[in-house]
Amino acid sequence: MLAVGYWLFRPLPVKPVPAIFHHYDLNQGSHVPLDPPPGIFAIGLSYAKHIEETASDFDPDAVPPVFRKDLRAFVRTGADVAMPDSDALCAAAEELEPGLGKMLRKEYSALSPLLDYEGELGFVLLEDIDPQALSAPGFIPRLGFFISNDLSARTLAIMGEDQPNRYDYWGASKSFPGFMPVGDLAWVPDEPRANGIPSVVIETKVNGQTRQKQTSDQLVYTPLQMLRFIHAAYPESQLHKGAIVLTGTPGGVALKSPRWQVRLANLIGMSRFKKLSIKLESDLSTFLKPGDRVVVSGGKLGSVAVTITDKKSTSQIPD
Repeated sequence: MLAVGYWLFRPLPVKPVPAIFHHYDLNQGSHVPLDPPPGIFAIGLSYAKHIEETASDFDPDAVPPVFRKDLRAFVRTGADVAMPDSDALCAAAEELEPGLGKMLRKEYSALSPLLDYEGELGFVLLEDIDPQALSAPGFIPRLGFFISNDLSARTLAIMGEDQPNRYDYWGASKSFPGFMPVGDLAWVPDEPRANGIPSVVIETKVNGQTRQKQTSDQLVYTPLQMLRFIHAAYPESQLHKGAIVLTGTPGGVALKSPRWQVRLANLIGMSRFKKLSIKLESDLSTFLKPGDRVVVSGGKLGSVAVTITDKKSTSQIPD
């Protein structure tokens, strides 16, 4: 019993620590339009607090979660964003994994999306990047920086548990219409640095209540590392000018899981459907609901705001 207890509560072998950054002076830069992108990539588990609150593993030598978001997620600040209903969730699940949507519909009469917020620092490529340049000594990508909200339907992400393409489920959970609100402009430093970021306080408020608050310099990876991770995960994808990268979220999201519980669930082989059922039966008060207003701010980088609505989706899955 002591051995099992130690195994359940043991600390991570290696604790994530922030990368070494050059902190840009936000008074030494300019702004460029932030246009609809040709592609959207995202990095997951890039802050120590978020790694801990989601009971995730950490290997400093491994590529972190990398996934793509659908272009329909792009929306301007101030938009109303529809909360995915059961039909939309099941349709997305069916597209990911034939038969999964029908299983979810059979199992759950009404399926909550477990809608979550994720305030993030994002960056946009200001020029095409040759993948070979990513490993060249002294390469400095030209980037513009902005604030975004990587909204997530956690129900779909949970369905990716123990699946070989787990991060595809993460991407799908974040790809509903309006799930990436941004402003009109991105900030560009006068003198780019390979490890440079604007050090700002990222704060997420839901109906005026602070849920997340942490400085961007607590990121575990630099932008150049993230671009390398993206190329490693998607070597066939071109890093074109205008592509957007979301760098991950600090701690404070609605979805939290004690590490010992996650380890116990994996030890006994708990299915993804059982994990979802347990989460759906727990306290869901911190997840987003229709009428909620979510504002993510980043100091001089500005802020983005959306209001969650109960607009019904027209998505369907075949009988």
